[in-house]
Amino acid sequence: MRAVRIFNPIHVNRVLGSSSTFCISFLIAQSVCAGQLVGGSQTIGSGSNVEQWVLSQAATLNVNGAQTLDITATESTLNATGATTQQISATNGSSVNLVNTTVSGGNARTALEVINSNATISGNSNISGNRLGLQVGHEVTTNTGSNVTVTDSNITGVTGGARVTAFSNLGLSNAKIDGTGAGSAGLSLISGTANATNGTRITGGQNGATLGLEGAGLPASQLSLDRSSIEGKNGSAIVVDYAGTSAAASTINVLNGSTLTGSNGTILEVKGGANAVLNVANSDLAGNVQASGNSVAGVNFDQASLVGNVTADTGSTATVSLQRSSHLTGVMSNVATATIDATSSWTMTGKSQVGDLVVNGGQVKFGVDNTFYQLNVTNLSGNGLFLMRTDFTTGQTDFLNVAGTATGAHELLIASSGNELPSGQPVQVVHTAAGDATFRLANAGGAVDLGAFSYGLKSDGTGRDWFLDPTTRTASPSTRVVTALFNTAPTVWYGELTSLRSRMGELRFNPDKSGAWIRAYGNKYNVSDAFGDGYRQTQQGFSLGADVPLQLGDGQWLLGVMGGHSTSDLDLSRGTSGTIKSDYVGTYLTWMDEVSGYYVDGVLKLNRFRNDAKVGMSDGTQSKGDYNNIGVGGSMEFGRHLKLENGYFVEPFTQVSAVTIKGKDYKLDSGLQAEGDRTRSLLGKVGVTAGRDMQLSNGTELQPYMRAALTHEFSKNNEIKVNNNVFNNDLSGSRAELGAGIAVNLSERWQAHAELEYMNGKNIEMPLGGTVGIQFKW
Repeated sequence: MRAVRIFNPIHVNRVLGSSSTFCISFLIAQSVCAGQLVGGSQTIGSGSNVEQWVLSQAATLNVNGAQTLDITATESTLNATGATTQQISATNGSSVNLVNTTVSGGNARTALEVINSNATISGNSNISGNRLGLQVGHEVTTNTGSNVTVTDSNITGVTGGARVTAFSNLGLSNAKIDGTGAGSAGLSLISGTANATNGTRITGGQNGATLGLEGAGLPASQLSLDRSSIEGKNGSAIVVDYAGTSAAASTINVLNGSTLTGSNGTILEVKGGANAVLNVANSDLAGNVQASGNSVAGVNFDQASLVGNVTADTGSTATVSLQRSSHLTGVMSNVATATIDATSSWTMTGKSQVGDLVVNGGQVKFGVDNTFYQLNVTNLSGNGLFLMRTDFTTGQTDFLNVAGTATGAHELLIASSGNELPSGQPVQVVHTAAGDATFRLANAGGAVDLGAFSYGLKSDGTGRDWFLDPTTRTASPSTRVVTALFNTAPTVWYGELTSLRSRMGELRFNPDKSGAWIRAYGNKYNVSDAFGDGYRQTQQGFSLGADVPLQLGDGQWLLGVMGGHSTSDLDLSRGTSGTIKSDYVGTYLTWMDEVSGYYVDGVLKLNRFRNDAKVGMSDGTQSKGDYNNIGVGGSMEFGRHLKLENGYFVEPFTQVSAVTIKGKDYKLDSGLQAEGDRTRSLLGKVGVTAGRDMQLSNGTELQPYMRAALTHEFSKNNEIKVNNNVFNNDLSGSRAELGAGIAVNLSERWQAHAELEYMNGKNIEMPLGGTVGIQFKW
């Protein structure tokens, strides 16, 4: 073995070599300081002296728990476990393996320098220096470079954490790389490559990471983050600067939940004529991307998002690609090309400019809340959905301006507002200079809800300019639900009244006894209003009451009180609905003459209505509003019960009912104002009931019957103002009614009743109505 180590003569007993005497003579003759290991292998432990080492000619030094001064290795191997050293330099094919080792570089150029060599740092090792923490590079005359891996360890430097030059690679796994100085970067790639994984954190006192060129003709830098982060504490997260040198693009991959943070709000800054491509996948970023100084920045998102702006100054180029459910929220300023696929979207937060906008089924949203922006595009292609807003009170609107050629079939989803469109004034939302692009409204029903009316979209005839068209307006869903609620109250009132009128058969079983009763009822209505597709109303409720006979005059008098509750649901389609909850009390007085068959039945009823409106706007949003009001009404029916042979009977009758519902002013949360006058109804009815009284062998009495009637609504003028526009929902007209039921006298005390009804007439149909109830006499 050829091994020579030079050190102070007092260490004679530790000479290595086949001849200790040779070594002593050599040492005395040369009189040089200790620390050189030429070839061979040496192991030092915790009891060894602290010395400087110089390794060469395939030497191997094993440092196990020992302390050393500087170590320089050329074509050699350094293995350190649990050691403490000063600066380490490895060159010319050397190998460095550090486990749980502390390297303090002091004022040396680099705490750990790896040139044309390999190094592995692991086991909670700590590398630090007053200048650069780690240098991974190559000799300027070679193109082989170095490879370093850092696992579960820390690298710290004042002027920079780590630097990687051409042909070299730095691998980081759960590592922490820090540049602590005011102008430092955590990681500097100078035509180098770095891969950070498994929770690695890279932090710079100024910028988190910088990418540049070592020289002309050398490769661009490559940086990849996987579940890792980069932070610039007083600058940008990543800066790419070629200093005016032309080269291929530097590639930056941000993958699987990785993050970029810049204290100045910039995550990528490309300058000095640089060319950079940022690929983001499965990660959500916040911050700006800037290209300046004749640079090029390409930003590609794959199942990822960015909240920030993409900006290129004059002379620079920026491109954006949003793919596979990617989303960008921010401004695109002077972006050359933006591509959005069918699953992705862009939400503007300010006025934007894009050269070629390619929207392949994706979405572009013009701002949020009550902000309005203009998107200037040179060329538009694809088939996109543009979400826009218009406020006609202030005259503000989002606007799509295509200065060049527009092609494809596009849709506009224009947000609804409770404000009105100025009469006769179309509102332009799109301009194209050339091309055959078409635009249509994506709003439900192909119309935009703006206050009391809904408006369609039209072209100016040239296909260049597109406007909201005031000439084809129709009543908006907001108007329809408002008018429906005002005009449904009488229908609710009459539906509740039916349950009381249908008890007449039961009264005749035991007219001289007091009793209590309860009814459950349900009705369905189809109503055709004057300015829409109408609505469907479903009513359910119950009534209960008690009455007592009064012995006055010749006939039988019956005085009663009643109360109840009903809920009516209105369905106006497309997500628009209303609900009326009604609570009521009342009294009734009935006179029946057993001999002549004449009867008079009077009812007085007071209601409290709780009204709730939910409007499904054409842009997919919802507006709500509610109010309470009261109503009072009465009914008077006169008829005669005529008995025929074999228990048959007929009962012609006439009835007049009237109700007044208090008007109310209220507001939907979309801003729509509704002013309702009193709603009045005057209903006249003539009809006949025919049936038969039968008695079963067990003593039970049955009274099956059928009824037919003709009804006419006389009230015509029920005006409602919606945003000062007057609407008259006229439901006057005649109706035909058919009904069938049965009254049963179960015993001296118990009676029961059931009835089904059908009604049809002008503007209203009741395809089904039903009542069922019981009565107890005491």
